[in-house]
Amino acid sequence: MADVLDQSEVDALLAAVEAGGVETAGGEVAPRAPVRREVHVYDFKRPERVSKEQMRALEGMHESFARNLGASLSGFLRTIVEIRVATAEQLTYSEFIYSLPNPTNFNLLTVEPLEGQVCLEISPLIIYPIIDRLLGGSNSELFIPQRPLTMIEQRLVGRITERALASLTEAWRELVEVNFKIAEVESNPHLVQIVAPNEIVVVIGFEIKMSGRAGTMSLCLPFTVIEPMMEKLVNQGWVAYQRRAAVADRSEDIARAIGVTHVNMAAYLAETTMTVRELLTLQVGDIVQTAKPIRGDIILQVEGENKFAGKLGRHKDHLAIRITRPAEVEEPL
Repeated sequence: MADVLDQSEVDALLAAVEAGGVETAGGEVAPRAPVRREVHVYDFKRPERVSKEQMRALEGMHESFARNLGASLSGFLRTIVEIRVATAEQLTYSEFIYSLPNPTNFNLLTVEPLEGQVCLEISPLIIYPIIDRLLGGSNSELFIPQRPLTMIEQRLVGRITERALASLTEAWRELVEVNFKIAEVESNPHLVQIVAPNEIVVVIGFEIKMSGRAGTMSLCLPFTVIEPMMEKLVNQGWVAYQRRAAVADRSEDIARAIGVTHVNMAAYLAETTMTVRELLTLQVGDIVQTAKPIRGDIILQVEGENKFAGKLGRHKDHLAIRITRPAEVEEPL
């Protein structure tokens, strides 16, 4: 037998191996090697119409929305509000509706120029603490009532949803130019049907924390609404841009939130010490001498810390301080 096989002999040998007809040295036919096949579980009741890459892109886009809304509400409510993306999943519309509490704050939104409506639901567990905060309450031992919002409460919550829609429009702007508007507000989610019960929707779940209270917020995006922009979600350049821009956007959000924060400022004319006996014997006309020179600067403190130094004066009908320089940290009052 020749040491080198020609092409026809090689083809015949490969065909015999595939057919399982090659004999071994002992005269036995070698068994055919088993073919490995990958098996994937497929649920016909819940077909996945959004790929994993698109889901990650949607999640990243709404993480930016959560940061912006948290900064906006922190400045508006004058307390720290933390919002983060907790879940991102595909459900049928009926599964989403039955997972919501009743009553709740259920907002139907139009997304012009996209066709259809989306849903923004905010849990009563965080809605009522926000209302209590807006009305000057402390949220201590706050009772969460199981009832729809009153007209006054709905007006107050509307100021929160307006900020949510502004942040949502800003987060979506890098992907597509849209304009979110409230079309209707309901308390019973079972009375609202924007798509068929078995239609696939993407649900982005958020966790909101404020002053020891926590609640959830859900954004329901029907696939029929977001389908025209799905191809843009797999654009790696857009995803990379979002990651690069996150750091810069974060600093602007912090600066914007700090800009509307109220702080306490106090100006100190001078200070001195005296005994209790001297304090009790003070009368009208007595002179209290201090250690500060007559031309010394007045110290202005912000939240109890030395910040500026200035001169005492008058502006219209009010006493005023003209700031002349920054104050030293340990400068005496």
